[in-house]
Amino acid sequence: MTLQESVSLDALTKYLKHLEDKYAEIEQLMSKKYLPAQRKADLDEEMIVVLERRDLAENLNNELQFRHQRLQIISQALTLWVKSDMSRSFQDFMEHIQKNKDLHGEQGIVEELLEDDRGKAKEAEVLLYYVERFNELISLGEYEKAVYFAANSPRRILQNIGTVSKFKAVGKIRGKPFPLLLFFEAIFSISHAFRHPVDAELTLEGIKCGLSEKRLDLVINWVTQERLTFSEEAGDVIFDYGEQDTYNKAKCLALAQIIYSECGLHKKALLCLCKQGQIQGAMEYIQQFKDFTSDDLMQLIKLCPHTELIQCLTKEWNGKPPYLSFGLAVLHLFSVDMKKVGIKLLQEINKGGKDAVEHLMINDPFCSLEEWQELANICLQNGFDKLSNDIMSVLQSQAGVTEISEEDDIVNLMQHVFW
Repeated sequence: MTLQESVSLDALTKYLKHLEDKYAEIEQLMSKKYLPAQRKADLDEEMIVVLERRDLAENLNNELQFRHQRLQIISQALTLWVKSDMSRSFQDFMEHIQKNKDLHGEQGIVEELLEDDRGKAKEAEVLLYYVERFNELISLGEYEKAVYFAANSPRRILQNIGTVSKFKAVGKIRGKPFPLLLFFEAIFSISHAFRHPVDAELTLEGIKCGLSEKRLDLVINWVTQERLTFSEEAGDVIFDYGEQDTYNKAKCLALAQIIYSECGLHKKALLCLCKQGQIQGAMEYIQQFKDFTSDDLMQLIKLCPHTELIQCLTKEWNGKPPYLSFGLAVLHLFSVDMKKVGIKLLQEINKGGKDAVEHLMINDPFCSLEEWQELANICLQNGFDKLSNDIMSVLQSQAGVTEISEEDDIVNLMQHVFW
């Protein structure tokens, strides 16, 4: 609006009417385009009920068709038996027909129809129909129909990588939903409704598809609510996606952790916990699964060098001795070019004074005299003169030790405590 219009009551009234109309238009559009989350849940429940009713109707229809065909065969056989001399019983006559397959109808061979297992009579025909109909829908460009046809195919005959390849070949269609993504949405939803887990290969492809379309919301729903078959590859895909999408990194780490835990990949699950900053949870995880070696934990602090994590690993935890040696952990960090993290740890221990240093050293049975001396030298080189002196003082004050020399390199600090 111009300055003159902004002080005109008529102009302002007209503009207000324009804004009200615009608001009403947007509100109407929103009501059509978006639905409450509860409505989706209601529709899912309705879909489950409808699918169950459809299956019941299909089963009843197949049963009635089968009975009709059997009655036709028996009727034809009875007619032939009446026209014969009826020297044999009708039962013997039927067995003769079945054995020699003399009687054929439009619906198939008598032997198949006279069997008690009606599924054998129609199964191949039904499966072939679904495959041919699916290919027909693809060729006609009716991709959304093809999606739901494949998802609801009997025995999940069309839920395979071959179907995925066909939808990949279709690609994206301007102005329409991506057929491949619709396919995965459909099969994952059905797996949840009917308790049939999707196999690992399809699960992996579905997760890749969802992430490639930036639909992390769908992947979250699939992983947490649907019945899928997890694999290390699926966890890695989500983990790597989180490394690229820093905004959603925490969500991706949580999802990857679920998958790794389900697959028994405890090292990777632990790493996800640490990268989320859940240090207390990580310590409980280590305590729960006792198969972590010191090498595993050293690799962990290299991949996730949180000061809090390293401090927890090098101190008593719930009455348990430290999982790692503080001295060896710091030496390891300096040896793998992670000097900044090592210096942070030295700064923290330096705050506690000599008493804290002594307590740490006495409760560290893994670090030898030579290694403590090496750590003292590192402290000296990085400006921690007092900490270096405290370490050397503690070493020299141990019972039975008056001077530390190079010949003591194989002696363990704890040995002096018990001399």
